[in-house]
Amino acid sequence: MASRQAFPDYVEVDYEAGAGEDPEDYPGTARKIEKAIEVVHEGLTEYERPAVMWTGGKDSTLTLYLVKEVVEEYDLAMPPTVFIDHFQHFEELLSFVDRWADRWDLEVLFARNDDVGDYVDAHGLDPGDEIPVDELSGHNRHHVREILEYEEDTFPFLLDTYVGNHLLKTVALNRTLEAEDIDGIVSGIRWDEQEARADETFFSPRHDPDVYPPHDRVQPILQFAEADVWGAFWSYVVPESVPDYPEGHVPQDYDDLPDGVTHADLPISPKYFEGYRSLGSEISTERSDQKPAWLQDLSTEERAGRAQDKEDLMERLRDLGYM
Repeated sequence: MASRQAFPDYVEVDYEAGAGEDPEDYPGTARKIEKAIEVVHEGLTEYERPAVMWTGGKDSTLTLYLVKEVVEEYDLAMPPTVFIDHFQHFEELLSFVDRWADRWDLEVLFARNDDVGDYVDAHGLDPGDEIPVDELSGHNRHHVREILEYEEDTFPFLLDTYVGNHLLKTVALNRTLEAEDIDGIVSGIRWDEQEARADETFFSPRHDPDVYPPHDRVQPILQFAEADVWGAFWSYVVPESVPDYPEGHVPQDYDDLPDGVTHADLPISPKYFEGYRSLGSEISTERSDQKPAWLQDLSTEERAGRAQDKEDLMERLRDLGYM
């Protein structure tokens, strides 16, 4: 058992679990799901105020589905979900989150940096427009100047930049963690997504109070590769979420749905049917191909359709509290 810092003093998890492993150590979708269920169950029983990070994307929706399965199997309380509203989402994604939050009876906590959002609304800004640092609140100015050490007078209102990502996502998340007293947040990150996540463990401590509200990250699907995620959707998530969905049917194009089934019936964002493999933001994400995401060459870079500024700074952003 790894040594623990003072917080959380009531939690006993192995912070080294998963160290040095990769997806090949968990052969087959069933084995990967078995491990995920184990991690989720431990997370929901070890933490007093757990929550689930939900972006509406495939990884976090799979994670949310697994949490629901554990809750039902062990008669546990369903934790709230945390959705980071960074103001630059695809409209279809927002509709998807609203629809499935209602269908699955979820409590959704919307994490927003209202200081930035209110300035954008008041001045009618569009993505890419500049925001003066001096117009921000003292808390946000502290993050820009002291934590990020950013020296320019303005920064662009864009999600996939160093300052934009930190203020719109990380600061918003950390405020929600603190306000809701969340001690463990279940996150759907994977080892194969990015180099910065390859060394993550199933339970990852975030205990430095000078950087973020002390908490742990519970990461049950680290062992899934992108293809495994889609395999889990078509073998488990969809058939068990959509009444009478024909077993084994994997859509081959946008319109290839079983009789009586619409996109609104599926726990999968329609953007994946349109060829997007990643749903970062409407402004900075492009489709990878014309084919649905699960039919594409999944050996290629998953996030190639995203702006690269954020991806190149992932390690620094992770140290500041990014997922």
